[in-house]
Amino acid sequence: MTTPADAPAAPADLLVVGGDVVTMAPGREVVTGAAIAVADGRIAAIGTPGELRARFPGSPELDARECVVIPGLVNAHQHTTADPLVRSMIPDDISSQEAIFDWIVPLHDQVTGDDDELSAALTAAESLLCGATTLLEPGTVAHPLRVAAGLASAGIRARVGRWGWDVPGAAHALPAAETLALQEETVRALPPGGTVTGWVTLVGHDLASDELFTGAAELAERLDVGLTWHVSPSAADTRAYAERAGTAPVLHFRRLGVLGPRLLLAHAVWLDDAEVDAVIESGTAVASCPGAYLRLGQGYGRAGRHAELVRRGGRLALGCDSHNAGDAPDVLGAARLLAALERDRDETPVLRADQVFALATIDGARAAGLGELVGSVEVGKAADLVVMDTRDLSWTPRGDLATHLVWGAPAHTVRDVLVDGKVVVRDRRLTTLDADALRREAAERSAALLRRAGLDVPHRWPVVPAGSYARRPS
Repeated sequence: MTTPADAPAAPADLLVVGGDVVTMAPGREVVTGAAIAVADGRIAAIGTPGELRARFPGSPELDARECVVIPGLVNAHQHTTADPLVRSMIPDDISSQEAIFDWIVPLHDQVTGDDDELSAALTAAESLLCGATTLLEPGTVAHPLRVAAGLASAGIRARVGRWGWDVPGAAHALPAAETLALQEETVRALPPGGTVTGWVTLVGHDLASDELFTGAAELAERLDVGLTWHVSPSAADTRAYAERAGTAPVLHFRRLGVLGPRLLLAHAVWLDDAEVDAVIESGTAVASCPGAYLRLGQGYGRAGRHAELVRRGGRLALGCDSHNAGDAPDVLGAARLLAALERDRDETPVLRADQVFALATIDGARAAGLGELVGSVEVGKAADLVVMDTRDLSWTPRGDLATHLVWGAPAHTVRDVLVDGKVVVRDRRLTTLDADALRREAAERSAALLRRAGLDVPHRWPVVPAGSYARRPS
């Protein structure tokens, strides 16, 4: 429906005025001194401040002068349960298997719905303050709707699913049919149209039967949603599938017919040549979490081929994994790590900063199936915007924008954040949640969760009260 030429002009919901806008549109234009009109959650227009003030008279304004405005960042793999309440508590000198089975599994056995909702809110809040406006939760064990509520309370855009696996004897395992029924129940409870919706999530690895893999792919197709599972962050899955199926994991998935554009494989680090070909040829996407591979010592420097996926036209997004793997939901930090890892290989052509920033925005959005909605600043797209304050010394002097965004570590300069046209961070403070109350509750729930799980956090340095320290012999 068009507006009659003589219709009175109406105000926009908001004008973001005066910033230099990194559009990530097909031409990759940076529009200087621009204004962005936001209406009904969408970007209604981009132009000069004068033009948009005349077109949308009386609109409230957000002053973005001396700022860079970027599209909201996309975190394509971010766990939000258990780990946020025990961040930096799992020792960093144990194997990833020990971290999972000696820590994460016991913690998940004890988390309550209240814990999960708080953990999700905490992760979403931290993500927004780092400029991430879209978060894909790759599965939660017991309380997916509470997780969705926690994410929604912060105002972030998210996809949420219930974890599923059916290997006999594994904790929380259920038969394939029951697992798929719970998956469908979660997706239907979080229907399209909102900012927090559902998708199909399996643990993956070697914890799913062929029946569950094929059933999940069919369910995602029937419900018209995406799906994800984990595979090959280390060489363990390669060995497991050699015994189970006599072939590599991704080639087994191809045999099952489950690869394709709906599927986002988490990690896929240890792939052979045929697996890389299968990922690219099928249009399957991969979520790369470089911080996790380094923290957990999973061998990305020896085996990772994510830059090759980019060079060959594959679909790659960035993720931050969990609070004891990637450690922080900082997508720009993940971009910098991937760029550094790939630069150190000394391969040509190098993965440039502008390409890596695209993985954090438009290319990541496309990989996650959200490219028509988010990932760039274009008229008609969702108004997911991040305003970065370049008066900070880390922006002084300002260099090439792509290089500065990836290598300059500017996430701390995020000043304002919009999701679906709503201001969720203003002047570096959340508008949706009480950060002080969140901190207090997180501390209380963390201590209680550790007690229930019977876990003691090892401290590398002795903790001594000031009075005792002052009285000790010199």
